[in-house]
Amino acid sequence: MKRLFNGRPSTPRAVRSRVAGGAVGALVLAGAALGGTAVPAAAAAVEYVALGDSMASGPLIPDITGPVGCGRSTRNYAHVLASRTGAALRDVTCSGAKTTHMTQSQSTSVGGVDTGTVPPQLDALTASTALVTLTIGGNDVGLVGIAQDCATLDPTATPCKGEFEDQVAQRTRDFGPKLSAVLDGIRARSPKARIVVTGYGLYVKRNGCWPVQPVLPTDANFLQGSVNALNDVIRQQTTAHGGTYIDLVTPSAGHDACQSASQRWVEGYVPVHSAAPLHPNAAGEAAYAAVIGGVLGA
Repeated sequence: MKRLFNGRPSTPRAVRSRVAGGAVGALVLAGAALGGTAVPAAAAAVEYVALGDSMASGPLIPDITGPVGCGRSTRNYAHVLASRTGAALRDVTCSGAKTTHMTQSQSTSVGGVDTGTVPPQLDALTASTALVTLTIGGNDVGLVGIAQDCATLDPTATPCKGEFEDQVAQRTRDFGPKLSAVLDGIRARSPKARIVVTGYGLYVKRNGCWPVQPVLPTDANFLQGSVNALNDVIRQQTTAHGGTYIDLVTPSAGHDACQSASQRWVEGYVPVHSAAPLHPNAAGEAAYAAVIGGVLGA
């Protein structure tokens, strides 16, 4: 059986289907604020910059804000967090972003149509920035593309793990120094900021749920295992640079793409909510904001 994804050609496995001064007091209110209570207006003085890729930007979740090619949603975790804490948000997250796009401009497109370039994300940082959130690494490792390549409706197909395992492991090792450089760059530009870096969530439960999500059990474990390995690098680098690491896998239990539409925080190969395939939906972004707010409130 040929592999299938998103209507693309179905050739086997080639388918591409620390916060300073008064800012601390303001952000300590984050956990309560995420319960729906407004934060005093003084919190608006907190300058918050959101950096990252499509997991942070929220592509296809209405409504769009900013450059269309970045797929940035008004309901992504940064916007939800800012709206409930009163922080002054500068959101420069962008779909497709890699670590290189923290210091270099990024070309964007929609459906293969060029939509121009966006500035380096670190340009948004200032000496007065008090909070920075960052989600990055998935595109450096190429996890979504590999997950697309691993899709199959044939239960007898050869698992894709053997084809991609070494490549993913090497890219994950290479990512560590890249993230280190990004964290150094953030600290240099915003020396008083609390730096919060998220991992990626639980996309598919152990052994998957073929054919609901069309990856074989071995490949489901390989793909989520690759996410977990990337998260380990993110955690290690974040901790080494004095940042705060946010685990999103643990709170995501029972909310992966194998669950019912009402329970999913991430979409599968064929979305059931307005969100990009293999990305968080609005419920997921809101849940991530609650997790981050809870940590800030601690």
